[in-house]
Amino acid sequence: MFLALRGDRGGEPGAPLPRLRPASGRGEARSRLVLGIVFIIVALLALPFPAFADLRLCNRTSYVLDLALGLEDKGSAASRGWFRVEPGQCRIVLQGAIEAEHLYVHARALALYGSSPPPQASHGELCVADGNFVIAGARSCAARKGQRLVGFTAIQPAQGEQGSTANIAEQADYNDEQARLAGIQRLLVAAGYDANPIDGVPGKKTEAALAGFLKDRGLSAEASTQPGFFDALVGAVQQSAVAKFSWCNDTGYIVMAALGIEDGSAVVTRGWYRVEPGKCLKPEISGQPQRLYSFGEAVDKDGRVVMRAGHALVWGGSTVLCTRDVRFELDDQTDCLGKGLASTGFARIEDGGTIVRFQEP
Repeated sequence: MFLALRGDRGGEPGAPLPRLRPASGRGEARSRLVLGIVFIIVALLALPFPAFADLRLCNRTSYVLDLALGLEDKGSAASRGWFRVEPGQCRIVLQGAIEAEHLYVHARALALYGSSPPPQASHGELCVADGNFVIAGARSCAARKGQRLVGFTAIQPAQGEQGSTANIAEQADYNDEQARLAGIQRLLVAAGYDANPIDGVPGKKTEAALAGFLKDRGLSAEASTQPGFFDALVGAVQQSAVAKFSWCNDTGYIVMAALGIEDGSAVVTRGWYRVEPGKCLKPEISGQPQRLYSFGEAVDKDGRVVMRAGHALVWGGSTVLCTRDVRFELDDQTDCLGKGLASTGFARIEDGGTIVRFQEP
């Protein structure tokens, strides 16, 4: 995703952008974004309104976005997020006086849209974390808290009647209404309905796809204009993805895998699943889980964990859940060690992930 500043609808570009001081180290991962999309942060043309109004970020793309805000003042930097903004929607991300010297935004689309394009243009790196976060010293990440560096883009919001505003747009240059419709079209297609082309223009195919979705979900005709409709679309895509979830073993070893299933506030872990070399395995998943977690470890023919450069060959993440050496199903993830269980780092499968591949580094 490439981010740049320009004037709104043909306006002149703003002043030269500030640049964050280089951060020590590199980010662990870049934003998961959508193949082929170009996002553009748009600063509206400056108008003579007070500078103390709230800061709004408006999503004029066809993707549901999670946004993080960065602030720099007197050499110090802070970050906060995530702010989910639907296509065609604006959201206040900072209330009251804007006292920071410089503002930055990091935008990521939900992973359910597909694989990642090249990373966005960056004016510096700040820390982010999973879930809601506020990081005061945003140049020094605490890895133990799941924090990591990502690229942020400088913005220069303009003043208007509703406050300070910056738009996030894509090359199609949608207005708010077009962005909302294009966003609906894109999610309908991802959920298996033919709403192509994704262009933000009403048409018979879009109407038929939308009617089919509403009927299948038992929703009224008015639901598509009501708050929460994008949640219903995202949920449909996620459920479709969960039904297709599988592990694929691209190594020459047997991989023993474990699964975490989040439903409401509880997480159930299950294991072990045996994934043969060069094969894929689809675990049985019932219900409509909100999120999945995955862990895998390579074992030799005697069942011992494979070691590489003094470290076990495993595929996991920062979410600590309970496991045990033998086959298990556990519904309590607290005090794993105190209960004689193992504390294992699982990788969170982001929205819409359908395949986890075990590959040698």
